[in-house]
Amino acid sequence: MGRVAYLAFCAAVFVFLVAPILVIVPLSFNAEPYFTFTEGMLRFDPNAFSLRWYREIIENEAWTGSLVNSLVIGVSATAIATVLGTLAALGLASPGAPARRVIMGILISPMVTPVIISAAGMFFFYSNLGLGQTHLGIILAHATLGVPFVVVTVTATLAAFDRNLTRAAASLGAGPWTTFRRVQLPLIAPGVISGALFAFAVSFDEVVVVLFMGGVEQRTIPRQMWSGIREQISPAILAVATFLIVFAVLLLVVVAWLRRRAPG
Repeated sequence: MGRVAYLAFCAAVFVFLVAPILVIVPLSFNAEPYFTFTEGMLRFDPNAFSLRWYREIIENEAWTGSLVNSLVIGVSATAIATVLGTLAALGLASPGAPARRVIMGILISPMVTPVIISAAGMFFFYSNLGLGQTHLGIILAHATLGVPFVVVTVTATLAAFDRNLTRAAASLGAGPWTTFRRVQLPLIAPGVISGALFAFAVSFDEVVVVLFMGGVEQRTIPRQMWSGIREQISPAILAVATFLIVFAVLLLVVVAWLRRRAPG
């Protein structure tokens, strides 16, 4: 009875969390410009379903330009966050690192700080540097938000890393770079890739920083969706949301696969 109650509770939580998201998917195929299920959709009438909103986001330059911006900014921010986060995690994993807890707290602070506070601070900081309303400014801001995820995942992977391997490599004449490239990196690669995926997801889904720092040329997919909701409500937003749901599911599958490959 306890196991049945536990499974029923988990199923109820799953439905409560996921059901509102799954409603978006069939609505994105609505043939009419409505955000509700039409009578034809409820009757499963084939004429009530259409791909018109998917064609719109493909043919609309605003949506395609936003997608290109999201990919460029996301990939660039992910590369920076992955390099910096991995180096920080390696340094913090060293037994002789001073003030490790304090530094770790500072590095992961963007995860617990409200995004609007971080966005306001970065807006004034990068504006003073002349990077306001530029791709570089948004890339650096998104990298700041992605670094904590890389630090956490790589640090967790390093917790199961056998340091005798690095000592053995050093005793055989390998330098620090060779040891990292041929011993450490292959073993912590699942954690590094997981952190990079999380950093990319944070950048791709982020809207508050873009609202503060982005201009017309820096519109990303979330920024375009925000504008679409405020200016012109269109089911094309639901089509984009469906793409994002599929992307999130694929991301979770990849992360789960990488965790199984992680050491320990």
